[in-house]
Amino acid sequence: MTVESETRFDADVLVVGGGPAGAWAALTAKHAGAESVLLVDKGYCGTSGATASANTGVWVVSGEERERAIGQRLAQGGGLARREVMEAVLDTTAMQLASLEGFGFTFPVDDEGLPYRKNLRGPDYMAFMRRLLRRAGVRILDHSPAQELLMSDGEVAGAAGHRLHEDEPYRVYARSVVLASGGVAFLSKTLGCDVNTGDGLLMAAEVGASLSGMEFSAQYGICPAYSSVTKGLPYFWATFSDESGRVLESTGDRMLTVARGLLDGKVFAVLDKAPPEVQRWLRAGQPNCFLPHDRLGIDPFTQRFPVTLRCEGTVRGTGGIHLRDDACRTDVRGLFAAGDAASREALVGSATGGGAPNAAWAISSGSWAGRAAAEHARARGPLRDARIVRPAGGVGLRPLEAAREVSVPGLIEAARGELLPIEKNMFRTGAQLERSLALLDDAFGEARAHLAATGRARVRAREAAALLACGRYAYRSALARGESRGLHRRLDRPALDPAQTRSLRCTGVDTVAVHPAPQEARGAP
Repeated sequence: MTVESETRFDADVLVVGGGPAGAWAALTAKHAGAESVLLVDKGYCGTSGATASANTGVWVVSGEERERAIGQRLAQGGGLARREVMEAVLDTTAMQLASLEGFGFTFPVDDEGLPYRKNLRGPDYMAFMRRLLRRAGVRILDHSPAQELLMSDGEVAGAAGHRLHEDEPYRVYARSVVLASGGVAFLSKTLGCDVNTGDGLLMAAEVGASLSGMEFSAQYGICPAYSSVTKGLPYFWATFSDESGRVLESTGDRMLTVARGLLDGKVFAVLDKAPPEVQRWLRAGQPNCFLPHDRLGIDPFTQRFPVTLRCEGTVRGTGGIHLRDDACRTDVRGLFAAGDAASREALVGSATGGGAPNAAWAISSGSWAGRAAAEHARARGPLRDARIVRPAGGVGLRPLEAAREVSVPGLIEAARGELLPIEKNMFRTGAQLERSLALLDDAFGEARAHLAATGRARVRAREAAALLACGRYAYRSALARGESRGLHRRLDRPALDPAQTRSLRCTGVDTVAVHPAPQEARGAP
């Protein structure tokens, strides 16, 4: 389809993604003076994504508790986290949550009658953020996934995508672009994460941005085998056992306990360590965790139920687009990143961001990116229609060779087959990483050479391409890190190597290169 037949939009700031990071970026850009802000979401902004589907803790600490929390996170971060970034995230998150209350959001109160801001009920939170966006004058395009960035004279000039309901392509010409499109969970069927296929990471790499921390992507969540809810809190009170009833020791990492058990067979759990008052508290605070049990007539506090692990990838892992500074600038002029689309190494290092730190990061990085994007747009001045703008997308959109039929479901299953099994991703070896990369490279090469889709089919084609690309970034980085650190576990290199206490950056699309970050820039936000 020609450019002339596409729907055109113009904006000072374009935000890609409608989760918490995207919502805060768009809202802050508007408040920072951007006259026109456009947000495009793959789903329906306010209901799609991991946060909108469940409760989320938020990293909010103060006083003596704050110093202890920072110290704990630094100890867990494998030497890659930075205190000043943690402090900035805590400060900005506290300020923005207070502003949320000022806008009319109602927080519950604690025993002292003070607003309790450490937990947000996802559906209420995101529905309120959507209302704030509409009230502020942000234009929202729902069900309109972005598929590629636009470039002009070496800087980002907007994005192109497809409106699903209208079945028509669109282009947005913008002075600044914020990628808040989320991380990648490799279509593991984790609740709310089917939209998290890594599209933004591929789009950023195609214009020359680097990624960081992609080896810290082997994060999995425990859930009932018949559920997609990976909330880990209830399992603090769990006893795990194998099919015969033998109790599995879980004094350390519960996820690793379940993973090792699953390598040998089925694993079961029962929440028998929770006293009655905790049972009531869990049911009230995490109702969606118990709905699957209730539907099957299972009392999880007295009856064993089968559990599994679902890959959460970089959604609860760490890796993403490298940020050059605390304004969330990427390596490419005019392009900013926030939330799970951005690397969180400076906040959590090699450990998982879990729910609370990542939720705080979404609020703070979204706010920083939105403000910086508005300032960049203002400095650029009026858009020039005479400028030459070129689309930057490749794989799935513009094949290098003759287009021919390529099975998109086959490409997706190729990615999932290498990135979801715990024996390949959680427990890594150099030999297995090489085998997986050979398969991922072959599938990506086939797509790059021949895959070309039209209409709505382009959306799924690009998702398949992004899954393969992100898998290659994760495993190339994992192969380059010849040690075990945090979420990156190498069975053939089980020790932590102090000499490798640095971030790894990966670049490229057709060929992926991995190199250590400059020592003076290690862990930069």
